[in-house]
Amino acid sequence: MSFAYSEGNPPEDLSKLHKPPFDTDRLDRLMEEAGLDALLVTSKHSIQYLLGGYRFFFYDYMDAHGLSRYLPFFVYLKGRPLDSGYVGVPMEKYEKQLGTFWVSNLDLKNFKSPGFAGAAAEMLKGLGGGKGRVGIEVGFMPIDAYTVLKDALPDAELVDATFSLEILRALKTPEELTIMREASEKVVDSMLAVIKSHGPGVSKRALFEALRQEETKRGLKFEYALTNIGTAFNRAPYDKIWEEGETLALDSGGNYKGYIGDLCRMAYTSEPDQELIDLLGQIEEVQQAARSGLKAGAIGGDIFTWANDALAKCSAREQMFFSAHGMGIVSHEAPWLMSTAVPTYPAYHADKPLEAGMVVSIETELHHTKRGFIKLEDTVAITADGCEGYGDHGRGWNVAGR
Repeated sequence: MSFAYSEGNPPEDLSKLHKPPFDTDRLDRLMEEAGLDALLVTSKHSIQYLLGGYRFFFYDYMDAHGLSRYLPFFVYLKGRPLDSGYVGVPMEKYEKQLGTFWVSNLDLKNFKSPGFAGAAAEMLKGLGGGKGRVGIEVGFMPIDAYTVLKDALPDAELVDATFSLEILRALKTPEELTIMREASEKVVDSMLAVIKSHGPGVSKRALFEALRQEETKRGLKFEYALTNIGTAFNRAPYDKIWEEGETLALDSGGNYKGYIGDLCRMAYTSEPDQELIDLLGQIEEVQQAARSGLKAGAIGGDIFTWANDALAKCSAREQMFFSAHGMGIVSHEAPWLMSTAVPTYPAYHADKPLEAGMVVSIETELHHTKRGFIKLEDTVAITADGCEGYGDHGRGWNVAGR
């Protein structure tokens, strides 16, 4: 690999300079509440958000490089957003020339995690921010970089700022909501295309690969697919064959412009019988009940009251499960509604009002010992006077080959 940066490149685009793409007042309030004076941000998803959707293309798939890793830093001082900075690698000068960065304070000279950390510490000190409580993302800070920060910032207390950064992303902008709607629609369209072009005799592994290809064709980055055929509850891709008379569940996450579409739809090898129609109908009743009171101002935990009231009326209730979690750049981001989710976290929003711009995934699944795994998962955005489902089509039994 070589780094070429010379004359003849496009003229540098300055149109985004000093125009923060996020609510800096909201971030400053969250930092004040947490007692934070500055931030040294290292997670890809937080940097993506703070830089308005940016991920460096060269390291989009993997961070490892040689004997170290790519570890960019975003540097932020409370109340001084225009002094923000970014620490990256030399090749990111390409992105600078294209006007990708809104920050002008750039250090693009690094290749190893200790070097990134040292440059970020020097940038912070140069801005007069090397003291007080400095927030980092503990789960996204390798030990060699942390050691450098501790040594380089002796007058600072390094504390975990993950919670504040996650809360910052809880309210989606209209632009973010548009992306999430499109992501959800593309995921469902991909599932329906797979069902239309496949049928009995195909393996789970082939269905997995077909879904990858369909999502990729639609501009998504395929992240995962959890597939179930009949009563085989193992959701990994393997050589299990879709046999005549078996159900198929496609539960997939596709990433579009940095945001996840995560939904589940059902298929059957032929026209479904009345029992299957009734079972999926019960799941649909729970899904719709969970939405029934969703709007800005509704208490987050009430979604479980509405869903569980509907669940109690279902004949298959002993084998049914309901859950709800936030969605956005990462799965299970705020709002956090249940403490028994996987992964587990405190149900911080269970007793708090939901706000317009929050996005929630709601899912009801049935583990039927004779008819198989049956599930719907939907993505729902909270609005001022209700909610809006994204990618809401294909909710019934989709027949193979149609």
